[in-house]
Amino acid sequence: MPRVLFSTPECRAVVIELANGEELGEHHVRERSVLQVISGRVSIECADETAECEAGALMTFDPGEHHTIRALADAELLLLLAPWPGGENLPANAAVEPLAATT
Repeated sequence: MPRVLFSTPECRAVVIELANGEELGEHHVRERSVLQVISGRVSIECADETAECEAGALMTFDPGEHHTIRALADAELLLLLAPWPGGENLPANAAVEPLAATT
């Protein structure tokens, strides 16, 4: 059962716990999502690719991007959804294009 840490129009933070072997079947969300593995190990399938991710791994998904998450060990995940709820009306301070990487 996901636990909502906080929810505002700009962002929602959710903790998801998965037991070893548990799966979030193929799904997508309307918002841009950022997923961090807090503990454990998961397998993430997206766009015909699969990656095994351990604690500390950080992934991003575009709005509507389909993916599957499977726990390879008991895992705790932090999910950020922005904006919440997904929609056409972005907050005034939202970036429409991805920000350039800094070195």
